[in-house]
Amino acid sequence: MRFEIVTIFPEFFRSIFENGIVRRALAEGLVEVGVHDLRAYTHDRHRTVDDRPFGGGEGMVLKPGPLAEALAALGVEPKAKRMAAQSEENAAPRTRVILLSAQGRPFTQAAARELAGMDRIVMICGRYEGVDERINQLYCDQELSIGDYVLSGGELAAAVVVDAVMRLIPGVLGNEASSEFESFGVADAEIDTDVEGVPRSQHGAGGLLDYPHYTRPAEFGGLCAPEVLLNGDHLAIRRWRREQQLRKTLANRPDLLEHADLSDEDRKLLEAIWEEAGR
Repeated sequence: MRFEIVTIFPEFFRSIFENGIVRRALAEGLVEVGVHDLRAYTHDRHRTVDDRPFGGGEGMVLKPGPLAEALAALGVEPKAKRMAAQSEENAAPRTRVILLSAQGRPFTQAAARELAGMDRIVMICGRYEGVDERINQLYCDQELSIGDYVLSGGELAAAVVVDAVMRLIPGVLGNEASSEFESFGVADAEIDTDVEGVPRSQHGAGGLLDYPHYTRPAEFGGLCAPEVLLNGDHLAIRRWRREQQLRKTLANRPDLLEHADLSDEDRKLLEAIWEEAGR
């Protein structure tokens, strides 16, 4: 997979891509990242990439001209042409062009899994008041936001997308199961299991948050690790972890429960948790 990032601050990404799994994946050739300076596609001595919005208002808007030239230099054709090419028998490489903006659809783990199936992801980092909407209409396959808040630009969002998608690519993580057994991981039916539908190391998230984790020492700061994790009963451990997933999700992200993959046993546990809380 190759990531292309169009930005007015290319230096922003230097330290980010020199650490952790991103650096290792790049070094091993599992992925490629190209960072492209939008100002290189301007034609005035001030390297102007923005202008005042039509209709008035505060702030500036990224001009469509430099962005279109940058995308053309990357071999990205307008969306209509790309869709036609990819529908032919000799399909072109699967490319997804993304505009990062506060107005986009929420970026989720499901969206990351979908993007992990692409050959190339091209990301446009918005700045100022945003990007001329015609670029979105002509070139972008989707508009993504990493949260319900406003950032100074799309660079942070691009780094988040790269990290979240990259770790789903085979070979990037030391243990590939790590990307399945965690918060927002795939449901049980989509992963290998061993005992009565219980995953080999823990219960698949199925859209829930991950359970709490503990390590040595067994006692710290006057608090002890749960006894169930120390007794070697793996089935009891799995059941405890599932209950903790439900508790943490109910406490921190109750909205996820509406669409989570819940079994009858899960629902009984939730009822007990609600009764315990006196709700």
